[in-house]
This record gives sequence, structure tokens and C-alpha cells, in this order.
Amino acid sequence: MEEVRLQKFLADSGIASRRKCEEYILQGKVKVNGKVISKLGTKINIENDVVEFENKKIKNNSKKIYILLNKPIGYVTTVKDQFERDTVLNLVKVKERIVPVGRLDMYTSGALILTNDGEFVNKLTHPSHEINKTYNVTVKGIITNEDINNLENGVIIDEDYKTKPANVKILKIEKEKNISRIQITIHEGKNRQVRKMCSAINKKVLALHRAKIGQITVNNLEIGKWRYLTQSEVESFKN
Repeated sequence: MEEVRLQKFLADSGIASRRKCEEYILQGKVKVNGKVISKLGTKINIENDVVEFENKKIKNNSKKIYILLNKPIGYVTTVKDQFERDTVLNLVKVKERIVPVGRLDMYTSGALILTNDGEFVNKLTHPSHEINKTYNVTVKGIITNEDINNLENGVIIDEDYKTKPANVKILKIEKEKNISRIQITIHEGKNRQVRKMCSAINKKVLALHRAKIGQITVNNLEIGKWRYLTQSEVESFKN
């Protein structure tokens, strides 16, 4: 009978990423056969052992699903919000337990993937895999070539972190409105990174939209709507 590590079982069941599931175990939120497990490394028998997360029995998902959402502004990227704000799961109604892959802040719209595949979550979020993410950004002020060079070569955020090289291009400059639209492609995932990068060149972000993850775009997906990823789209990330 197959035995797997507890955190892998939880991740594969769509609870969260494996890393987050490890945190849940350490916090004492997981039980196996009625006993709280708070140490990492525990293995379980997926056929016979009863696993509970926050006192709810967990079933292993054999069917993996992958969803692309064009997230609207005003929704938080989490499964459950402590302040009872609307979450992205209010928009995606499926019977499977799914989690968002990475985050978009409440005031950022655009491409967001949700899945019940814990390994897929790790693949897309681990820094070593360098998945490109492309953002369309509207900023206050006129973007200069020097600004573009600084963003492309890396700027200092969070006091002492220099961002990795980015790809940046100007989409439109409206001098009469004193605004600029640019496109920034990065493969890092620091918290609110694009906003902080723009702040580092003294430009305030007025609007932020993630247009693409890898090669997957939301160009033909209405804001607030979602669709399943195709098998080839899923494989493009796994490969």
C-alpha cells in the first residue's frame, strides 16, 4: 500500500502549496487517525489513514484541474480571508478544493491560475523555475529611457534587495494626462514587486494588470470569468 509524506498528501488534495502545508502541520492544524501531527516527515497510508485539516476530513484528489481566471480588482487572492472580504474562490465555483497559484493583490487584476495539484503549485511558485509574468502598468508621470534602463537592470526594493533583470517596453505615453503605460516582464515573485519597482523610479502605479503567465494570456477572457487550461497549456509549465 502506497505511503506518502503528509505534506505531499495535503498539497495533492488541494489544501495549499506543499510549503504552506508544512506550516499548517507545524501549527497543529492536521490530524491523522484523530491524532494531531505537528512534526514534518510523517508518512501516511493514503488508502487506510484518515487525514483531517482543521477538523475536516480530506480526500485525495485523483482528478487534477487547472483553471485560468481573469481576476477583477476588489478580490483577495486567498482561499479564506480573515476580514471576510471577497476572495477569488467566490468567482470560481467548482466541486474540487482548489487554491490560487501565487498572489495578486486586491487592487491588481489579470491572470491567475488555480488548481488542486500541489506539485504544479510548487512548480509555478518556486523561484528556481523562473516562470515569466507580464504586467501592463499605468503610472503617473512620463517614463524616460533612464527609467526603462533602471527597471531592466534591476532596482532596489525592500531596502536592500536588487531585482533581477526585467524586460520593459513603453506601450503609450499621454503627455496631456501626465501618464505612461508600460509593460514589465519579470520571473520573480516578491510581494507587490511591480509596484515597488515603479516606486523605486519615483513613479506611482495607477493601474496594474497581469496580462500573461508564461505563454498563457487572458486577452480573450472577460474580467471576472475563468476557463480550464488545456492539456498543452498545463504541459508548457511542467516542461
